[in-house]
Amino acid sequence: MGWLRRDGPDLVLQVQIQPRASSDAIAGVLGDRLKIRLTSPPVEGKANEHLIAWLARLFGVPRSQVTLERGAGSKHKQVRIRCPKKLPENLDWDVK
Repeated sequence: MGWLRRDGPDLVLQVQIQPRASSDAIAGVLGDRLKIRLTSPPVEGKANEHLIAWLARLFGVPRSQVTLERGAGSKHKQVRIRCPKKLPENLDWDVK
């Protein structure tokens, strides 16, 4: 799975963001990326902040444990989730 890897206790996700969607959701795997729909517009970092807050809730961690490592100005991003407490359903999370 190119969109997901383990780095010790952390998860590193390769994501593709679709801003201004009708709802926040994981839309599935698109090639080597996890496609995520966000309601926030891609203006002045709002979509990035929204992504961090949404992923923190989804993985059961504080916002400070979700880091945008690459792609702040792009729809393709790399996100690190430190020590996730839970995993969203309906995806293959078999990570080595």
